[in-house]
Amino acid sequence: MSIPRNIEKIINPPEFHWVGDGFRVHNFIPAVNGLSMERMSPFILLDYHSPYYYSPTDKPRGVGVHPHRGLETVTIAYSGMVSHNDSRGGGGTIFEGDVQWMTAGNGVLHKEFHEKEWSKQGGEMHMVQLWTNLTAKDKKSPAKYQALQNADIPRYNFDGVEVEVIAGSFNEIKGAASTFTPINLYNLKLQADSSLELNLPRNYNTALLVVKGGITVNGQSIAVDNFVLMANDGEQFSVSTTDGAIVLVMSGEPINEPIAARGPFVMNTKEELAEAYNDFYAGKYGYLE
Repeated sequence: MSIPRNIEKIINPPEFHWVGDGFRVHNFIPAVNGLSMERMSPFILLDYHSPYYYSPTDKPRGVGVHPHRGLETVTIAYSGMVSHNDSRGGGGTIFEGDVQWMTAGNGVLHKEFHEKEWSKQGGEMHMVQLWTNLTAKDKKSPAKYQALQNADIPRYNFDGVEVEVIAGSFNEIKGAASTFTPINLYNLKLQADSSLELNLPRNYNTALLVVKGGITVNGQSIAVDNFVLMANDGEQFSVSTTDGAIVLVMSGEPINEPIAARGPFVMNTKEELAEAYNDFYAGKYGYLE
């Protein structure tokens, strides 16, 4: 029999900041309110781009060439279009509902910009970028890129509920992305007056981001754009809505290794961080214009 899982903390969206000139984000992980990388491992960063309108421009906004090592970046599009290119040959454009999953591994350069034609028209952008950590051995793996089109993401549908299984599994439905450690990542889409019981391993660090609408978790109301940290005291909890909602569910087995993070690099020791920077300056991450 599953043990009920309680809410540990509800976090309002922090003050926004800009990443480059194209991404206006609220940073939930790591956060000044004490939600550390260790507490949410394997999830080590969450930037939430709440809905924001960009005016038309002939020069796409975004983030220019920069490095990463020792982690993965996961970008989920709810509206808007973003183009990605990296120094290992990965790249593509994600549209509404798509996901791009980049493994930085032992080092990669990449850039992210609003898609060129979309930029000319302008429009609303609504996205999430999540960083997942890698174990010490996996930090040495080659970089790779997974382009996940929305049509190819497996789904579970039942009684007004749709679960898009981005990674992991749900009711024996296997997710679209391959991961190095156990991670469940879902887009939960609830129609009006619907609900779902979720049952996730107690030791998995688990949280919800309310992307659209309002929800009730275990009877407690949660507003849109809020982050819900679940306690590690049980497995089962309920999510419901009156008017309809979209919720990003993230749950993963913690990586119980030291974390040494600075800028775009997440390693295990300060010495490895220094090596990451030295390799970057020596041009070992490839070349990208």
